[in-house]
Amino acid sequence: MIKKILLLLLFILILFGAWTSWKILGRGTAFEGSRYFLYVKTGSNFDNLMETLRKDRVLERPGVFKLAAEKLSVPERLKAGKYEIKKGTSVLNIIRMLRNGRQSPVNLVITKLRTKNDFARFAGNQLECDSAAIMDFFNNPDSMHRFALDSNTAMTVIIPNTYTMYWNTNPSKLFRKLHEEEQKFWNKDRLEKAARLGLSPAQAYTLASIIEEETNKYDEMPLIASVYLNRMKKGMRLGADPTVKFASGDFAARRVTFRMIDESSESPYNTYKNPGLPPGPICTPSIKTIDAVLNAADTDYLYFCAKPDFSGYHSFAATDAEHLKNARAYQRALDSLQIK
Repeated sequence: MIKKILLLLLFILILFGAWTSWKILGRGTAFEGSRYFLYVKTGSNFDNLMETLRKDRVLERPGVFKLAAEKLSVPERLKAGKYEIKKGTSVLNIIRMLRNGRQSPVNLVITKLRTKNDFARFAGNQLECDSAAIMDFFNNPDSMHRFALDSNTAMTVIIPNTYTMYWNTNPSKLFRKLHEEEQKFWNKDRLEKAARLGLSPAQAYTLASIIEEETNKYDEMPLIASVYLNRMKKGMRLGADPTVKFASGDFAARRVTFRMIDESSESPYNTYKNPGLPPGPICTPSIKTIDAVLNAADTDYLYFCAKPDFSGYHSFAATDAEHLKNARAYQRALDSLQIK
């Protein structure tokens, strides 16, 4: 009789073990869709985690998860981060991921941005640190001094590219990553090319930002770079329309007017009123545009004007008379288009 009771107990234990294993090792998710991203904020605890999992109905059996997670020391080892849970993942695998802090990386794909606020919003939408924290770091002289930057040159550290980092990266680590990549970008070859043009890396970046806003025709960028470099050598003002748009904050303006130039005359970014390059970039230029500046054409051009065929390309000139001729041709084309 005792033997039968023991066998029955053993059978019950085996069944219970199988049931428990199925609960922990089998499918543990309950959400719709192919995946769910779990965000564990810095400073949050295991209770906060359970509240999120229950509120979003992530797990089929949150009670089983809680019991197993506590037994496997998840509350003590929980790390902030962004975690990807795929549909059908087992409770045990979710626990292992959280216990080991196996985060899903964030790919920060940086293209053209115009202002520090633009960058702060862009990065703040994809990382735990919000735009206000990033702007505070931008505007802190001590923070910028560590990277040999100031409030005007801060954006020169951003080389448009794809940056892989963790969601809980703070502003300091974010800038350190950007600075490391910027240092790699300015290799010996690029530094030598900038020096031959009489430019520092920050100045080359700033000039590239103007050209980035002037045209999307990469094949003529070295020619436009030569125009601005020649003007700088002669002590002429750059007279770059994009800098007036930046100074006025009117990026949507289709044409720069005399009124815009006058109203933004106090801004150091207005190159119609101030000599030389502006104190910092007016956007984050692409790598191709920076390299176009570093490989500027050797010309005597001082002017460029949109071609009358509206192709997006420009006519270049070395003298006032040539430029006036090109400008009149373009104006006639505009007049003709308006009449039609």
